[in-house]
Amino acid sequence: MRGVHPSLKIALTDGERAFLEEQVSRRIAPYVEVVRAKAILMAAAGARNVEIAEKVDVDPRTVSIWRKDFLERRCDSLSDRPRSGRRRSFSP
Repeated sequence: MRGVHPSLKIALTDGERAFLEEQVSRRIAPYVEVVRAKAILMAAAGARNVEIAEKVDVDPRTVSIWRKDFLERRCDSLSDRPRSGRRRSFSP
């Protein structure tokens, strides 16, 4: 499958693992950050993208992107990157 990075291994430091586990257990947290943290923890445990995708209910390509992004930006990858273009505006 194009765009899938099954061979990207993730090794977590103790601090990263503690941070990710804290994110997963937070009661009030953005849903996407919790799901990404769960996915990264599973990836670090050796799970394949397809297995992770089934458990967190996303496409395997999305897990692949999250895995690659984590390797580049580490724990900063849990939140979305700033989007290009004009910000949304709502009238009063």
